Formats: sequence, structure tokens, C-alpha cells
Amino acid sequence: MNAPFSPPFGTVCLVGLGYIGLPTAVVFALRGVNVLGLDVNQKAVDSINRGESHIVEPGLQEALQRTVAAGHLRATTTPEAADAFLIAVPTPFLARGNGHEPDMRFVEAASRSIAPVLKKGDLVVLESTSPVGATEQMAEWLAEERPDLTFPQAHGPDSDIRVAHCPERILPGHALVELVTNDRIIGGMTEACASRARQLYKLVVEGDCIETTSRTAEMAKLTENSFRDVNIAFANELSLICDRLDINVWELIRLANRHPRVNILQPGPGVGGHCIAVDPWFIVSQAPDEARIIRAAREINDGKPEWVLAKVHQAVAEHLAETGRAPRITCFGLSFKPNIDDLRESPALSITRKLADFYPGQVRVVEPFIKALPEGFESKAELIAEKGAFEDTDIAVLLVDHDAFKVTPVPVDGSVRLVDTRGLWVGRPR
Repeated sequence: MNAPFSPPFGTVCLVGLGYIGLPTAVVFALRGVNVLGLDVNQKAVDSINRGESHIVEPGLQEALQRTVAAGHLRATTTPEAADAFLIAVPTPFLARGNGHEPDMRFVEAASRSIAPVLKKGDLVVLESTSPVGATEQMAEWLAEERPDLTFPQAHGPDSDIRVAHCPERILPGHALVELVTNDRIIGGMTEACASRARQLYKLVVEGDCIETTSRTAEMAKLTENSFRDVNIAFANELSLICDRLDINVWELIRLANRHPRVNILQPGPGVGGHCIAVDPWFIVSQAPDEARIIRAAREINDGKPEWVLAKVHQAVAEHLAETGRAPRITCFGLSFKPNIDDLRESPALSITRKLADFYPGQVRVVEPFIKALPEGFESKAELIAEKGAFEDTDIAVLLVDHDAFKVTPVPVDGSVRLVDTRGLWVGRPR
């Protein structure tokens, strides 16, 4: 029996050109695929069409220039026909009362926007990290807009449109490499959907592409990030305990990790980014009675910024008691992880913004990966260069372990109070 004919992917459309969508578009374009980028942000679209990346990611600027110049990548705000559509838009959560519900508005808007240009044989893949059942919901939105086409939920393997979920799992700062080398989970609403999606990803992915159901693929991504969140929460809770018992938590972790079966992560000011800080809540929202450890981990990590703020307030009080004058506070880092410009869900940003509200005019910020402070700071804080940052500083707050900060000369004479949430200054080996 002959295998069913699978037409080539003439054009691939990336819906959402942010930290995931743009690198993914570039990776496909580098393989000679005709790529259309779709985004609601006109400024981002114009920038991309000039070959200029609006996000910071190593190697992305040069690769984008090449693909745009070669005519393999073009961006637009207007949906156009394609053979495959990859949706990579934000999926935040809505905090309501004591709960955190998934916010699927962006996925719904993206789905309804591309529905008018769908044609028989097209593939639609949801890449956005989503709660279980989101891919099925996306297919329902598409079907509502296009009753003239058939979809997997009603017509199974014979549907006109193939629908799948393929969660990204890249490390910011290594996107162009990991999009190619990492294994991908391909979750189809039917086996035919998974098979078609696998054909698409194998155009660029050198790792394994493993087929499963859309619900299992959705849960896999949530599980990966929840596992990491729980382990970070252990380290953060350990830092609170060690602070109370007057123990250097970084030295303790180094010693404990010498055990051959122990690998404790590093504590920090909280957890940020669009994945680990968000995804566990999707599980909690759908299984609140069962997800007890996952909820506890989220609460520990969400509470760590308040602990950091309390440490800074304590340092401020001590400085006032000793000198009688208001201290000058310098915060090092705003991004949610080192060596990138991504501020999404960043605890460092939240802490610094609150400090600027508490102490307007007294706060300075060192963040080498941005050119201006984001909204919310107004004239309350000042962005300064790293060089000379310790000059005219009374309290230094380390929030992000950028490589540049690892070699920053730190005053050791007690002239500057240090609030080190990353262990770069007070946690260095003896």
C-alpha cells in the first residue's frame, strides 16, 4: 500500500515574532524555506524587513540579515496564505483571587486571524506553551471561522486541516543552536496530524522528533518547567533557612553537591521568564487538589522577591541609623536570567521597580543589555554604566549574575552594604 502523498511546504508562516517566533522563522529561512512572519507590532515588522532584529539573541542579527537579503524571510501584519502556520504568541495567566488561570486570548486572536487564509491540506501548529486541551480549543476556534473546512476533532485522520502542538524548549541565549539540535515533541490531534507536523520540523531539526498526542505534548512542556520550578524552590527555601541560621547558603550547596547523587540548584531573587514562572500555574489551575508540591514551589519562588526587598529595607535602616542620611542604592541587573535582555516576569525588574517606588531618586540601575529603563520607572531611577557603579553607592543589590558582574571589583572594606541574591560577591569560594 502506498503512503499518502505529502505535498512540500512551500511557505511557512510564523505567527508571533518575539523571542521564540523570530528565531524559529530565521532557522527555517536559513534552510531555504520561504518564511512569512506575522505580527501585530508594526514597528517589529518594519525592523525585521530591514534585516534588524528587535530582540537580543546571539547570532540572530547576522542570520536575520542574510535571510531577509536572500528573500527567504519577510514580515507582515496582514495574514497571507501559507502551507503551515506556527503560532508562537504569549500565553500568560490571569491572577484571580487565589487562583491563576491561563490567558488564551492571544492564541485565540492568532487562530481567528489566520483562519480566513487556510486552505485544504494546511498544517496549524501551536508552539505557545499552553494548558492541556489548548490545541483542541484552537482547532475549535479555527472550525468556527471556517465551517467550509474539516478539522480533526470532527473528521479525525480525514480532516482538511492538520492540527498539532510542538512546544519549544530552548534556552534564551542559545536559541539558534537549540532550535536545531534539541529533540522536539510532536503532539498531533491525530496520528496523521503528528506525522505531517514531524515532516515540517525535520526540515530544520537534527534532534529526534517524537510523535505523541497533543495533550501529552502540552503536559510534557508543563512538566519540564514545573520540575525545574520545584528544584529552584528547594534552593530558594534553603537560602531562607540558611539566612536564619547564619550559614552561607552557597558554600553549603557546594559542599552538599559533592555527594554523588545530589545536585542542588542555585538560589536567586525569584523565578522569571515566560515559562518557569508561568507554566506550573497551568497545571495547578487544572488539578488544584492534586498539584500540591507544584503549588507550594510556585508560592515559595513568587515570595522570594519580598524577602529580598526586606533585606534591602533592613540595609537602608542600618545606613540611616549610622549616617543619618538617605542611602544611594544601586541595583545590578533587570533581566530574568543572565546575559540576555528579556525582562518578562523578571523578579529583578519587580524588585527594582518597587525599590524605586519606595526610594524615588535614590535608585540607580546597571543593566548592560538594555538602553533605557522600561515603563514604570519614569524619573524615579537612573540607568547607569557598569564602570564606576560602586562609586557614590551605599547599598549594592545584585539581582542578575551577568558574566560582566562576575568580574566586577567589589568593595571589601565595608563602605558599601551588599545584598547579594546570586552568590557572586558574598558566596565566592574561600
